[in-house]
Amino acid sequence: MKQIVMAMGCLLFTGNAAAQSAGEYMAKVSDCAACHTAVGGQPMAGGKKFSTPVGDIYATNITPDKTSGIGDYTRQDFEKAVRQGIAKDGHPLYPAMPYPSYAKMTDKDIDDLYDYFMKEVPASNVKNPRNEIPWLLSARWPLHIWNWLFVDEAKAGEVKTGEVKTGETSAKKPDATLLARGAYLVEGPGHCGACHTPRGVTMQEKAYDGSSDLFLSGAMIDGWYAPSLRNLSMPPEELKDLLRMGRSQHGAISGPMSEVITQSTQYLTDGDLEAISSYLLSFNPKNVTPVSSDGAVRYSPTDGKTLYSMYCSTCHGDDGKGKDFTVPSLVNNSIITAKDPASLISIINQGAETPQTQGNISWKMPAYKDVMSKEEKDNLVNYVRGTWGNKTDK
Repeated sequence: MKQIVMAMGCLLFTGNAAAQSAGEYMAKVSDCAACHTAVGGQPMAGGKKFSTPVGDIYATNITPDKTSGIGDYTRQDFEKAVRQGIAKDGHPLYPAMPYPSYAKMTDKDIDDLYDYFMKEVPASNVKNPRNEIPWLLSARWPLHIWNWLFVDEAKAGEVKTGEVKTGETSAKKPDATLLARGAYLVEGPGHCGACHTPRGVTMQEKAYDGSSDLFLSGAMIDGWYAPSLRNLSMPPEELKDLLRMGRSQHGAISGPMSEVITQSTQYLTDGDLEAISSYLLSFNPKNVTPVSSDGAVRYSPTDGKTLYSMYCSTCHGDDGKGKDFTVPSLVNNSIITAKDPASLISIINQGAETPQTQGNISWKMPAYKDVMSKEEKDNLVNYVRGTWGNKTDK
């Protein structure tokens, strides 16, 4: 439910996450591969398609190839593209690239990234596909106005990154250094707001830092509801487990976030996971965001309970608490209690699979799209959202 039940998958290779340069680490923190590496394609050679309201765009080749990639970019050219969204030839990039968040990255992290892309990423002469945007909407000059409105070049280094030692405990109140590092990672290179913050009419994120209640308050993306990260209710170690392995004692990840775990957060140091967890949990809301109506016809909870017993209880249990580190709990589950039940409905329809991470097996939940009728799925959704203390709109 970005979570769920699951049949055994395969073990992923094991590796040494520490044996990497500072630039490679920052590329993983920034999740560069998620956009710039197409399925089955060369690393960082682009070609991945993204559907936008104005048409389909393709991620570009950012290998050091001088013909198709960024091999002729100077450090200044690179910084301008990453922080300001301006390519070497002066044209503005589409804000599908989260440069409004990358604008906060420090000079050192930009330097490390530049060295990594120029010296460690294999050059690949893969041509950049043409974007599929209607001619009338393809002009880029309005993006200069967009950048003027929403990109703050002065953000660089604004959030102090702090220094967090591996093994620092969350049992004590997080200090300012820990929170500063977490804020930097979440608001800057980690660009968590790109999915978890609602967008305005010009597709800008409505907030870019924790000073606004809208930041990380939840948003729809690709048919999934990325839940609010401002009302998390779990021990810090569970949140760290979710980011490291894609599952914890009571929860699991699936949907678009699964790719983030696989390509990015599983490689973070324990200190950085500690910082992110401390920052996200520091919002400490007084009240859990209430669940809004899902728009479905309300049926008798008994119907939903029968369906739950038939299809779900074997793994999730009659009490909805699941199995530690295997099947996520449905009690106080952010996907269940979200404002919009789209992710829950998607999981019931399509099934789910936890991420493959180093040294951990993947687990699957079957799809029920062709098993249950729409009425039965409505009953099940309403039952799960209204049971075990989960808050729902009646």
